[in-house]
Amino acid sequence: MIRNRLLRTTLLSLFLSLLLAACGDAERTPSEAAQEAVAEVEETAEAASEATEENPFFSVSTLPNQMPPFGRIEDEHFVPAMERGMAEQLDEVETIASNPEPPTFENTIVAMERSGRLLDRVTAVFFNLVGADTNDARQEIQREMSPRLSAHSDAIRLNPELFARIEALHQQRDALELNPRQMRLLEQYRRDFVRAGATLDEDQKKRLREINGQLARLGTEFSQNVLKEVNDSAIVVESAAELEGLSEGQIQSAADEAAERGHEGKYVLTLMNYSSQPQLTALANRDVRQRLMEASLARGSRANEFDNREIVSRVLRLRAEKAVMLGYETHADFVLEERTAKTVDAVDEMLGQLAPVSVANARKEGEALQAMIDETEQAQFELRSWDWPFYAEKVRQREYDFDESEIKPYFELESVLVNGVFHAAEQVYGITFEERPDLPVYHPDVRVWEVFDTDGERLAIFLGDFYARASKRGGAWMNAYVSQSGLLGTAPVVANHQNIPKPPEGEPTLMTLDEVTTMFHEFGHALHGMFSSVEYPSFSGTSVPRDFVEYPSQVNELWATWPSILENYARHHETGERIPQELLDRVLEAEKFNEGYRTTEYLAASILDMCYHTLPAGEIPASDDILAFEAACLEQAGIAYDPVPTRYRTTYFSHIMGGYSAGYYSYIWSEVLDADSVKWFKENGGLSRANGNHFRETLLSKGGSKEAMQLFRDFAGREPDIQALLERRGLAPVEGTGEATGPM
Repeated sequence: MIRNRLLRTTLLSLFLSLLLAACGDAERTPSEAAQEAVAEVEETAEAASEATEENPFFSVSTLPNQMPPFGRIEDEHFVPAMERGMAEQLDEVETIASNPEPPTFENTIVAMERSGRLLDRVTAVFFNLVGADTNDARQEIQREMSPRLSAHSDAIRLNPELFARIEALHQQRDALELNPRQMRLLEQYRRDFVRAGATLDEDQKKRLREINGQLARLGTEFSQNVLKEVNDSAIVVESAAELEGLSEGQIQSAADEAAERGHEGKYVLTLMNYSSQPQLTALANRDVRQRLMEASLARGSRANEFDNREIVSRVLRLRAEKAVMLGYETHADFVLEERTAKTVDAVDEMLGQLAPVSVANARKEGEALQAMIDETEQAQFELRSWDWPFYAEKVRQREYDFDESEIKPYFELESVLVNGVFHAAEQVYGITFEERPDLPVYHPDVRVWEVFDTDGERLAIFLGDFYARASKRGGAWMNAYVSQSGLLGTAPVVANHQNIPKPPEGEPTLMTLDEVTTMFHEFGHALHGMFSSVEYPSFSGTSVPRDFVEYPSQVNELWATWPSILENYARHHETGERIPQELLDRVLEAEKFNEGYRTTEYLAASILDMCYHTLPAGEIPASDDILAFEAACLEQAGIAYDPVPTRYRTTYFSHIMGGYSAGYYSYIWSEVLDADSVKWFKENGGLSRANGNHFRETLLSKGGSKEAMQLFRDFAGREPDIQALLERRGLAPVEGTGEATGPM
């Protein structure tokens, strides 16, 4: 028996097409043609049935915490599992919506929370793999299925009968005797459906479906263009002499990359998805530096197959149209309603406080770099964006008497991870780790650990995927393959990803301080997922507002330079000796060095994001005007400073094409909370189990089950203040800029 409705429909269509084709053959009678068509359909059905039985997504994984069985998953499993998952969820939704019984919290809201389990399983794996280890087949599936999944979501959220039940419950909510978490969930469902268009008329719903489908297609196209061009736009260097300043390992990696791309005897420098590139810190050859930076800045804005300008313009127009349709002035107003910031004015006020201070500090730093150029270079030239990282490193060496090459031998990946990141979690929270090489992974570089709670019971499964590769998107992130839920009886399976360059075979992985800090940061997200202790899946783990989600992870960065943690992991990879105290002191003193640059490049991107998403629908720039608009936005905000490029230019700014549209400010917004929380830890004794337990119980375990800012107040016992952030970043007010102080 064929159970899948979609498969039944497909086989019926196949039968009809085969029958028509067969009947067109004069050599065969209609009866013979029909028999042959039936035989072919039966063969197809048998093959489909076998594939169904073999599809690992069709049953719950028996691995620890329902970890995906990566060893059994093939690309051909994704589409059938998504199709069956959508069909099953629509059946479940129809059962809920057509229930003849009056709506209750259990038969409507809880039933919705239980729905879509198969679809959740397959999409969690698929979209995580698209980011971590994509290929041509997965990109094609993404192009095909993203609009279909968007339409599936619309089919649920625009279901009038289902919304009527939710609305009825919301109208009588005060009489339902719900506890605070149930009340919050009911209100969230009602709000989500309204924001998805449930109250629109049928013509508006039709147009909304069209918009959502187009946005899904365009977002996929944008992200795939970015990844393809990062891999395609590497620069070719003729000789090793032009790579002066890079380490032997880096030069060898460049030679290996060149050979792999068919440039035997030459060298290839690959790009990462930021404007500035890590090689610029060491490259002595100014012409090569310029080529590298210009290649980076041009991505997505040239008239080639990766040109993203038209995509950006179309996405902005569609978002603006959708916002107006839903009753908001702009896309930013629509987004921020669900964030802790709440309003455009609140975000603009914070960015307006920080931008003048940061760019003034960056200009002072630039003056110091120009002075070094004038002092040391025979051929005088003006400081440009490709010069900044190189001369900043020279100034840092002079002022703090160390460079990255001195400290990297003390930051070996295995030690940082086990003796640093894991050790800190053991000290603060009492959890322990056991590596599980027997569990299947999706790539040979991926590693797996079983995480145990203080009582010795399994808490979570943790995957670490730390190395860069062509099949992986840029940046660093955390994701959940399985989220914790008391209702569903599920426990966490979470993963961290970075893009650390993989050294040649047999050499150690030596990390920069930034990469070390990122590893601690991403593990903070992992802890947020691991410690989740909620009933409903909608509240699980990191299901908090976008401008709050970075906060717990940034708090975890505290332990990267905490003396007892640093001493435990910062050991020379060859001798095992601890990092010398005087070198450590210089490293810590230098933490605020170049902070004007780092803050300005970040704020420029945040301001650019808000510029785009506060535009009315009629003022969206055309594709040819995108870069001119970008320049004008930064100039008007007073943050345009040529030697400091925006961290991401519009055409490769993946955050704002994804979940961070009108939300890239979230990192600095969260850092206000983080800096104040770090201050709390220090005021209350720092690294201690008591402090860790307090943070876990009041905040990390709660997910989205409580209003976000109330979680902060529950933990810190006060409102947040921006001053702690300014002190951390060393952003002293510069004469004429005013002073940024006071609460958020």
